[in-house]
Amino acid sequence: MTERKLKFGFHDFINAQPLLIPLVEKEQQLGVTLVTGSPASLAEQLREGELDLAMIPSIEYLKDSEQYRLLPGIAVASRGPVGTVLLASRLPLAEVQSIALDVRSRTSAALLQVLFGKVFPPKVSLEPVDPDPKKMLKDHDAALIIGDPAFRLRFDFPDLQIYDLSEQWFEQTGKTFVHAVVAVRHEIELDQEFLMTVQEAKMEGLSRLEGIAQTASKQSRIAFETCHDYLSTKIIYDLGKEEIMGLQHFRDVCFEKGLIAQKEVIRFVQF
Repeated sequence: MTERKLKFGFHDFINAQPLLIPLVEKEQQLGVTLVTGSPASLAEQLREGELDLAMIPSIEYLKDSEQYRLLPGIAVASRGPVGTVLLASRLPLAEVQSIALDVRSRTSAALLQVLFGKVFPPKVSLEPVDPDPKKMLKDHDAALIIGDPAFRLRFDFPDLQIYDLSEQWFEQTGKTFVHAVVAVRHEIELDQEFLMTVQEAKMEGLSRLEGIAQTASKQSRIAFETCHDYLSTKIIYDLGKEEIMGLQHFRDVCFEKGLIAQKEVIRFVQF
């Protein structure tokens, strides 16, 4: 471990809370300064060297994978419906001319093109915008809604056609989808104790899901039952064999569609 404090970026969506909350409590033990923000902003800070490691969207890792190593065993993934990565459309998909994309996460935008690239019209417009579902759907034929606002989408817009991208991915591939990974810049050295502490934090978070869901419910005004079900049954926090296979498949299809420039081997931090 280096003597200086490492800067560790973590996104602040509900799905990261079981990892983030215990990590905040272990900040001193880890010797890090935790920095929170949107997935896209953390990816940019990591790329610019402002962070040493960060939980970033999987597409951002795949774009620059030669620059990073992955922290083993930690991810945000799903296998089937997840409810927080939704495409909402006012028209049949084959008639959609414009889609608003939530500017905070680029993995979902890449997944959208992987899943529906052949369904959309050839010249469909994809515009990254601020995450305001009402404005997104007022100004565009469809919108990609991610994170906390997606919980309310079916209630606020009952007449829209809504597609859960994680569900669509699983139906088309039979594989787990990895939304985010912890990427470490290749020059950063970590030790086994660091990994063990992060793994302990993950296990502590998973053992405290009820309390974390209660806090998330109060902060977001989303029903406790919805938050608890989401954190306990919809999200996977491991980066094991199934998750790695899903990430590799996503890498392969993104490369085939020209969404990433290279297809690198997935490498992990060596201790």
